[in-house]
Amino acid sequence: MTTPPSLLLILLACAGAALSFTADTCSHAPRFSRTHLWSTTTTEDATSSSSSPDASSSSSSSPKREQKNVAGTWFPVRPPDALPTEYNAVVRGAYVRHVLLETEAMADAGMAAYLKGGMMSSFGRTSQPSEGGASSDVDPFGALARDLSACDQSRHEGGKIGWVDNPTYRSGNEEVKASSDTDASLLNEAVRGLLPPDIIAKIFQSRPKGGDVLKLSSEETEMWHLVRIDDIHVDYQPDSSTSAAARVGEGVDTTRSSTSDFVNQAMGTNKVITSRAKLKGLGILPVSPKIVRPGSSSDDSVESADARSIAKTYHIATTGCQMNVADSERLAGVLENNLRLKATDASSDADVVVLNTCTIRDHAEQKVYDALGPHAARKRRGEAVAIVVAGCVAQQEGEALLRRVPEVDVVMGPQYTGRLGDLLEGVGRGHQIVATDPTLISEDMSQPVRGHATRAWVNVIHGCNEHCTYCVVPGVRGVEQSRSMESILQECLDLAEAGFKEITLLGQNIDAYGRDMMPKRTFADLLHYLNKNIPEGTIERVRYVTSHPRYFSDRVIDAVAELDKICECFHMPFQAGDDTVLRNMRRGYTFDSYMKIINKIRAKAPDASICGDVIVGFPGESDEAFERTLDLMRKVKFDNLNTFAYSQRPNTEAAQWGDQISDEVKSERLQKVQRLATAHALERSQRYVGKAVEVLVEERNPRNMEQVMGRTRQGRQVFFDGEIDELMGSLVDVEIVEARPWSLTGKIIGR
Repeated sequence: MTTPPSLLLILLACAGAALSFTADTCSHAPRFSRTHLWSTTTTEDATSSSSSPDASSSSSSSPKREQKNVAGTWFPVRPPDALPTEYNAVVRGAYVRHVLLETEAMADAGMAAYLKGGMMSSFGRTSQPSEGGASSDVDPFGALARDLSACDQSRHEGGKIGWVDNPTYRSGNEEVKASSDTDASLLNEAVRGLLPPDIIAKIFQSRPKGGDVLKLSSEETEMWHLVRIDDIHVDYQPDSSTSAAARVGEGVDTTRSSTSDFVNQAMGTNKVITSRAKLKGLGILPVSPKIVRPGSSSDDSVESADARSIAKTYHIATTGCQMNVADSERLAGVLENNLRLKATDASSDADVVVLNTCTIRDHAEQKVYDALGPHAARKRRGEAVAIVVAGCVAQQEGEALLRRVPEVDVVMGPQYTGRLGDLLEGVGRGHQIVATDPTLISEDMSQPVRGHATRAWVNVIHGCNEHCTYCVVPGVRGVEQSRSMESILQECLDLAEAGFKEITLLGQNIDAYGRDMMPKRTFADLLHYLNKNIPEGTIERVRYVTSHPRYFSDRVIDAVAELDKICECFHMPFQAGDDTVLRNMRRGYTFDSYMKIINKIRAKAPDASICGDVIVGFPGESDEAFERTLDLMRKVKFDNLNTFAYSQRPNTEAAQWGDQISDEVKSERLQKVQRLATAHALERSQRYVGKAVEVLVEERNPRNMEQVMGRTRQGRQVFFDGEIDELMGSLVDVEIVEARPWSLTGKIIGR
């Protein structure tokens, strides 16, 4: 192994860099977040951190207003620390790359350079593409390896090692365990010349996730390694369960001792039921179609099998938010690309039926049970149909759903979306499967089946670490798990190559992006990285949802104002205007701190649209408190506002409080905010009249076949005369001639 001759010169440049690699930015020990509600925000440059969360507006000083005891224990930031699942029981291996260096100082300098985007771009050198064509901007770790690594074997391949197995992996499946012990020793021995055993051991002692970069030293070779985890291999454990009891052996207390300490942590069960009972009605055993993976050993016997028993078609019914829509696209990708099934609009004819469910709204569970009725009836008649319940209701109900509807074959939470093919193979063998035990998420190798030809969803962070007292999301979508910037970019590049023009980055709390990584990254880092590396003339627009005011940063405002691909649109849920209500919701900001964010946006991006969410009728919300919500709406004047009446959701703190608001009062307040929101939306729309705006054409107007529909950069719908076959996916200038609250009408310019 030899050190590249340019190394010393580059390290001299690094020596003067202010960026240092400390134990705080990349710690291998379990990390714990704050334990009190009003501790300082974890995002250093968050705009709301400048004002104390305890500060109240004048309305909250009323002695009649009850302030709840809502302080509680927060999730650790690192997913392996927060999950109740044992790391070594689920993580079987990792795909790694490395940079080999002679001293710790070199390793620190290399990490600093990586965080700044790669050696060449960081220090003014000409960026050279790799053998695969990726520049240092696209693959900063690969550039670092080519520039600095002393490993002759991997340097020219961007530091590539490949898959290594976890030597401490403990499978609950004895069959898998027996084979994995042998495979691990063989695989790790094969890469011993690149990664010594003590480095492999330290990798998994660090309990990394995809996207992490570790700084490790080898006692065997007395060399230092920067190790990048491109992905992890996560196994499905067929017999595992997490309870409300404290997790033993990890040093993380996840006990839910009372409602005041309620952490709303996702819990669940993995179970494979191999012996199924007869169904009611005809008293027959449930029948499922045969699931065949093309190219597998079972594929060879397809011709001799009963053709009617082989799954050929699928149907997915989706309810809920953009996350669920994106998950359904990934589910469809597994079914079409991995299992070669074809979509059908008729659920009554589908061989595989998937209900991707949402639990946000009232009576969500009962709606799922009602929707299962016709499909369960098919099963009782002896039809070979596989019934899958996925999404948030599945995670919430878990095994109880099987007890109530035994015709269901699979119950799977959102974290298992990419594992649908594996689970269905078990169903094809006659098994009934539950997959809701919280786990770490690997990169999904299947290509989603996109629901639109021009715009696409791209997940950047899964889960949520917040503890809003009304919200079920942390309990059903799990803890925050950020995807790596490189994986996100690769998905965007694939979309660009396929001709997509707009992407929307998705996250339950997108401003928390990167805080769970080693070392930490930020959402602003991601926006800059994507804007720089998405090729010109491909994807023209990048949107994102959803922000949290407590984590929102000045750097994100600057990115939206300055970067050409990032659309001038902010989705900033405020939920309520009264400080005591906000505190009881455990939102972590106040009326005044929220308005400071809005004022900064108006100053730096004056033409940006501002959208939000609001909940009326939260427990204990007085008439005076509700008026503060209207006051905030009048100050902001939202371009678009999603309005909700509070509903009691399972396993949430606020649902247990005694001061619930009547349905009549909630309905009256909801109508008031909707009327005011409509008036503000019209006022915001009218600013476009007489102006020329850039519109990305998305589809035909379904109500007027001679018109097309597109959106401005700020997200407002625009209708105008045009031919969809000519204009689809085009950016056109349109003069606005008419404004409505939620849309505009215009005429195309220059055609």
